[in-house]
Amino acid sequence: MAEKLHPRIDNGLPKESASFAGGTLVCACTSNPVKVKVKGQIAHNHACGCTKCWKPEGALFSVVAVAASGDVTVTENGDKLKVVDSSALILRHACTGCGVHMYGPVERDHAFKGLSFIHPERFEEDGWSPPGFAAFVSSIIESGVDPSRMAGIRAQLKSIGLEPYDCLSPGLMDYIATWTAKKSGALPA
Repeated sequence: MAEKLHPRIDNGLPKESASFAGGTLVCACTSNPVKVKVKGQIAHNHACGCTKCWKPEGALFSVVAVAASGDVTVTENGDKLKVVDSSALILRHACTGCGVHMYGPVERDHAFKGLSFIHPERFEEDGWSPPGFAAFVSSIIESGVDPSRMAGIRAQLKSIGLEPYDCLSPGLMDYIATWTAKKSGALPA
């Protein structure tokens, strides 16, 4: 039997549109929802198994991408947002009404500084870039998934076109390592 990975990937990946120029993320509140405007297409979208990301009810994975923090603006009901963990690298701003994480900027000195993590399935609009890989797959065990299910979960991810990693994709890991090497002087800045 197929696992419930995430509602937006279980029945096939969403279709990207070349004309997608951004949109509005909306929390799950039925009245006075938080709305966040994101300009432009998203990047590095992936299924994430970490225990920090917000996941829809019953999903094993979140769907999370990044946008430039300067392209992310709270437009409605921002007073309902609260940072989940102020000591974390990603400052996840969650709606205090429904719990949905609306955006998470990285403000510390890090390769991801200047990016905000978002959950694109919360867009009102279609056309956003679909997930391209699965990250931190083994972390779902920390959420209570029996390790005996992992081979099947990895096979299911692969069958829908999401390569499962227990970190980030090789391209993102190279990006982080390059930033670190430039910061330390091992590579020219």
